[in-house]
Amino acid sequence: MMSGFDDWLNRALEECARNAGEDVNTYVRRAVASQMVADQRRAETIPIKELLDHLSDSGVLESDSMPDVAAAVSDPGRLQALRSTGLLDSPPEEVYDRITRAAADALDTPFAAMTLIDADRQYFKSTLGMGDMSVPAHRQAPLDQSICQYAVADGSPLVLEDARSDPVFQKHPVVRSGAVIAYLGIPLIDHEGHAIGTLCVFDDKPRMWGTGHVQVLSDLAQLVMDRVFGAGPAASR
Repeated sequence: MMSGFDDWLNRALEECARNAGEDVNTYVRRAVASQMVADQRRAETIPIKELLDHLSDSGVLESDSMPDVAAAVSDPGRLQALRSTGLLDSPPEEVYDRITRAAADALDTPFAAMTLIDADRQYFKSTLGMGDMSVPAHRQAPLDQSICQYAVADGSPLVLEDARSDPVFQKHPVVRSGAVIAYLGIPLIDHEGHAIGTLCVFDDKPRMWGTGHVQVLSDLAQLVMDRVFGAGPAASR
């Protein structure tokens, strides 16, 4: 029982911990650790690396591995849906580049992309701010460099305001490198419910994402889905 919580809150806490596959003590420790990291990012009163090292050594932050989403990413139905679009390895198209530019402008971010998640790579159909993408080899990255795959696997928006403070994503290679600190990604879902990629924006500094930001990017992602899949049931997502 959590001191200061009424019976309803304690029951809710137990349910949240159970849904996370943890006992209440572990769940609370992780929540406190995440808040400590977020607070110290702002206050800068102690070295953040030292805090993360101590949290890791204490077992609050587990291994350096990311969640395993291989089953969802390699799902045959999803891969068939992706390949049936004909977009993999296709050249840039202005119709998608306009939407990517609009996403970056609307959310005031230096980087935006339309990504496609294949079985073993992330392909960039459209990008903004990511350098020269004229060389085909530059338009893809291995999945271990992809945050978008987690939005695809979950089938719902992925919102990271400061991934360095997130108990899971602070371990990701592109977060550790400083390339991605804030991320907002909307999965591109076909009429059968298969997510083939994302429309995403990101920044190399923290951002505060509100419901309005998510809605704007969702609306732009819907334009992509209408173009790729045609108007239909997916339009209500």
